[in-house]
Amino acid sequence: MTYQLTAPLLDACVLGIVAQSDAYGYTLTQRVKEVVDISESTLYPVLRRLQKSEFLTTYDQPFEGRNRRYYSITDKGNELLEFYRNEWADYKTKVDRLIGGDVNE
Repeated sequence: MTYQLTAPLLDACVLGIVAQSDAYGYTLTQRVKEVVDISESTLYPVLRRLQKSEFLTTYDQPFEGRNRRYYSITDKGNELLEFYRNEWADYKTKVDRLIGGDVNE
């Protein structure tokens, strides 16, 4: 992808994925990688920060003799996600006007 993924946009992507269903780190990484080139070493600090800020919570589930740490969105996380969705819609509309050639609106 040509465009960089900023920290707030990466947060929004992670929250959006987890809002659909709880997910563990590897799954989150793979979902984000479908859109942008990102490594697990970039994503895990984001997950820890979102958890520390109480936007995500975690729980462990056994899987094939190991534990997987799952991430779940909190009410506070859903509020932030809604804020990001509104901001994104506004930003996207403005950029579409600029690059679409309709700058007079």
